[in-house]
Amino acid sequence: MSYNIEKIRADFPALDIKIHDKYPLIYLDNAATTQKPKQMLDAEYLAYTTRNANIHRGVHTLSQQATMAHENAREVIARFINAREAAEVLFTRGTTEGINMVASIFCSSQMQAGDEVILSAMEHHSNIVPWQLQAEARGIKIKVVPCFDNGELDMETMKSMFTDRTKLVSICYASNVLGTVNPVKEIIAHAHSNGVPVLLDAAQAIAHRKVDVTDLDVDFLAFSGHKIYGPTGIGVLYGKREWLEKLPPYHGGGEMIQHVSWEKTTYNELPYKYEAGTPDFINSVALAESINYVSNIGLDKIQAYESMLLSHATEQMLHIDGLKIYGTSADKEAVISFLVEGVHPYDLGVLLDQQGVAIRTGHHCAQPLMQRFGIEGTARVSFGLYNTKQEVDSFIKAVKKSLIILG
Repeated sequence: MSYNIEKIRADFPALDIKIHDKYPLIYLDNAATTQKPKQMLDAEYLAYTTRNANIHRGVHTLSQQATMAHENAREVIARFINAREAAEVLFTRGTTEGINMVASIFCSSQMQAGDEVILSAMEHHSNIVPWQLQAEARGIKIKVVPCFDNGELDMETMKSMFTDRTKLVSICYASNVLGTVNPVKEIIAHAHSNGVPVLLDAAQAIAHRKVDVTDLDVDFLAFSGHKIYGPTGIGVLYGKREWLEKLPPYHGGGEMIQHVSWEKTTYNELPYKYEAGTPDFINSVALAESINYVSNIGLDKIQAYESMLLSHATEQMLHIDGLKIYGTSADKEAVISFLVEGVHPYDLGVLLDQQGVAIRTGHHCAQPLMQRFGIEGTARVSFGLYNTKQEVDSFIKAVKKSLIILG
């Protein structure tokens, strides 16, 4: 496999940071957010310095150039996820807003008290709380698919959960805690056989494997820009045209309208019906640049490379006495949650930071999943396209040193 890791790492200025003015940064917190390539940073700077004008309807040159760049970014994203058309790509603030958006507009127009939504036991809070809000407001019922001890979903139980009151399935493509990659194509096919649409939270998959909305036949899919080496504060909600035309707007304001009078407002065509207010026309361009960056490397190569890192890290970690890994499914993203017997993950995280190693500790916004495993939190390492085997080895060495200190 041709994978020029030195060239890739040279594109990320943050990787040159010295922690505590001494240790080179070993950044293993990519499931939380990713570092940014200079190509994205340059695109953002260029947009601010050469095309900073409000888009759509502007007659002057700067506005027209900014509009073209923004809509070109939408086209880039549509091609990346293989949407049928760019109008099915909506810009949001991130995965959380995308899920909240679907929860609000779908439940308000398609569900009644007693209707059901199916979630999984491994959901992030952003795919739990929006549905709880709808349950409180509208009386909908939440059903939860359990998972086995290895982190895989209980598919037989999931299939038995569908009733004539089931209106939607909302599930993560991959778990941010366990790394489990769910059999989403099978889930979607089964849901559709019951006449039920599906929303996928693709935040943990979008940067690590090909996500093809047409092949999946998924109805809605949400992800965040900052998970795929892009800027914070922008994300994408994909929706099939037939659903987006049927459902009501989420926000009201400028741009999402065709005509406003005191008597009635008519809404704009897709995608603008769902994009009220001034769009983030700077970060849309930056996100497209990040997506181009990933595409130029190749997601197949990235997936294979990260799988190698996952295997190498897992093998090394299993040789550490008292260490337990949570999430051992056959199909995993490069995420490892673990605990060491007698060691609080926070203490381990602090000692690793003192050696330049950045990991995540806590419940990872998945408290119900922690409860399912009878724990309060874990330490988590998560790899990205710029990490190396040498960094894995340094992480293992730092863990062993930390455990000696902790006694």
